[in-house]
Amino acid sequence: MNQSTLATTALTILRVIVGFLFAAHGWQKFNEFTIAGTQASFTKMGIPAAEAAAPIVATLELVGGVALILGVLARVFAALLALDMLGALFLVHAPAGVFAANGGYELVLLLAAAALAVALAGAGRLSLDRALFGRPGSKLNVLA
Repeated sequence: MNQSTLATTALTILRVIVGFLFAAHGWQKFNEFTIAGTQASFTKMGIPAAEAAAPIVATLELVGGVALILGVLARVFAALLALDMLGALFLVHAPAGVFAANGGYELVLLLAAAALAVALAGAGRLSLDRALFGRPGSKLNVLA
């Protein structure tokens, strides 16, 4: 495999796995916890404007996760998801230390870093962004 093929493969794996995890967390907020339950949980955790934040975060994680899997508007959604995770880190998890088993920030920091990597690198060659906007000479090819 040449370097280009390896980079394409690595970015695709990262984007799809991170997208899957975000989509799973969004789905969980809608279906397992429910939005009302997520709002109550956010309130207990001290999240500002928890009533509005819960459905926004759940939707961002579900829709953004699916968008990352497909590679559509990947930079935009990845940047928003990275901000989502940084908010979770600073508003909730930082006081508990590193380890997730103690309520710490290891998972949210890893998800933030992975989402930021996708935001910086773009969706890559195997993506809808590339198929839709990646034509040579296109002003939108920065998305791919």
